[in-house]
Amino acid sequence: MKPDEDDYRAFIDARYARLVRAAILFGCREQDAEDAVQEALIRCYTAWGRVSAADDRDAYVYRVLVNGITRGRRRRWRGEIPYQDLPEPQPADDPATTVSLSQSVRRSLGRLGPDQRQVLVLRYFADLTENQVATVLGIRPGTVKSRASRAIAALSEDGSLRELITRTHEEKS
Repeated sequence: MKPDEDDYRAFIDARYARLVRAAILFGCREQDAEDAVQEALIRCYTAWGRVSAADDRDAYVYRVLVNGITRGRRRRWRGEIPYQDLPEPQPADDPATTVSLSQSVRRSLGRLGPDQRQVLVLRYFADLTENQVATVLGIRPGTVKSRASRAIAALSEDGSLRELITRTHEEKS
């Protein structure tokens, strides 16, 4: 059965960038994130009848993406990527401040376990409901709540992130 090309293309056009960003927030490098999204969308294309018939197409596609990334990590080891020290903070009008904040958020998310990171990205970046996140990850909604709570607590204790957010708010004031 050939998928409805127009429906599939409209779906991709509306969600591709968010899917790539979600994959980056799951811990993939940008190029790997694009590859993971393409692989997920290829899988969804071949099963578009099931995807379009699903109660929640977004949850279905995110589940395919999460499963693909998890499968890829099991197959090959990816060593730590060393980073140089961050440059000194720049004035608020400087785009480097935004980049620095983004890098700090990524590092902080990287310190979380994959389960907590997946819940936060799906819940707060992808803006899925707790039930949708539970469906995507194959867990109970209560587990989504507890993982999110623990992850938020861990992020709130991250001194570098707290310092950067405080400094960013002060610069804007």
